[in-house]
Amino acid sequence: MDTLRDIKMWDSWFEDFFATLASLFCRVEPRLTARAYLKALLGTVERKNSWQISAYIGHGAPDRVKALLRSAVWSADALRDRVRAFVVGHLGDPDAVLVLDETAFLKKGAKSVGVAAQYAGITGNTENCQVAVFAAYVTTAGRALIDFALYLGKTWAGDRERCKEAGVPRDRAKAVVTKPELGRRLIERTRTAGVPFAWVAADSVYGQNRKLRAALERHGKGYVMAVPCDETVEARPLGPMRVDQLVSRLPLVFERRSCGQGAKGGRYYDWAQAEVAWPSAVGSARTGWQHLLLVRRPVSDPAGLAYFAVHARTGTTMTTLVRVAGMRWGVEDCFETAKSDCGLDQYEVRKWEPWHRHIALAIAAFAFLSVSATRTARLNDARERATAPPDDQPAIVWPPLTPHPLLNV
Repeated sequence: MDTLRDIKMWDSWFEDFFATLASLFCRVEPRLTARAYLKALLGTVERKNSWQISAYIGHGAPDRVKALLRSAVWSADALRDRVRAFVVGHLGDPDAVLVLDETAFLKKGAKSVGVAAQYAGITGNTENCQVAVFAAYVTTAGRALIDFALYLGKTWAGDRERCKEAGVPRDRAKAVVTKPELGRRLIERTRTAGVPFAWVAADSVYGQNRKLRAALERHGKGYVMAVPCDETVEARPLGPMRVDQLVSRLPLVFERRSCGQGAKGGRYYDWAQAEVAWPSAVGSARTGWQHLLLVRRPVSDPAGLAYFAVHARTGTTMTTLVRVAGMRWGVEDCFETAKSDCGLDQYEVRKWEPWHRHIALAIAAFAFLSVSATRTARLNDARERATAPPDDQPAIVWPPLTPHPLLNV
């Protein structure tokens, strides 16, 4: 690998990337600070908060960095839209999977917007934390976070004074918006923006929500979403019953398949499917579409079944369904890398607008990292193909998202 060449290449790509964002910052000072902030998020800053970012970019105090997040005139929503367009421009795929999932940001105190004692998936316990729902754009070429929404639970929504102090918009402060509803809004924003995707994948928090499933069916989108064992499903002539009870009565035929690459190679499970009818606000599946139950059985634990609600075009193969189910794990990789390498969870802001601005900048940094890794992998693959025998073609795998040669400030 030519490290100097790659550093220059990535630096050139970064300047092209920031050029697509620069017009969002009307004044020169916040524009330059935003550019430096993104480079710091991609750089070797140990803790990517205002003080350490300021030190990294050569500021004696964090005033300009804090002003960028708190008072400068620019829109986090507009930045999110530009990032989404950048991702689609490089990774866009009509067969892409849009993955919904939430992640927690552990916090101390009670002032940070949305913070409350609530379940944190990163620890598996109830923690004092903020929770946000994200939409990840996942393809065989790469993946990136393209949208997000902060969850406000019962201790926030309806508390006008607390929300006012944290700068929460009035429409979000009135009542609790559930995680599935936040997910539906992210899907709708993605769809109306013209982003190409064929599938939605999610865990059971979203999969068991019938309104979300119905919305996807109305818009002609496939889904492979986990459901809990007590979700109701119907298979003729047995009638409606719990998923686990239905599975025990069906003559399922399991096939061993890999749903993607993991840290130790292929993730193999035994899979089976059955035609069913999922309760939905739109009734039965439309012409040309079908409802299916997909069942996953661990090779080492035959009793540990997992269940997935499926809406797919008639004739869709199990290979495709297993692939979509496996691509859901892409969002976990996004969270891990965005937090460890791009400072997604390393902010020290409390109010609504600064929180959204930092998260938008962090997913921008992650999108650049992810797309650049994909571009580099494609270049390297092209070089290998140029010298490899005609039949020696490498398999398609996601490129690693560990930082490449780090950008200089």
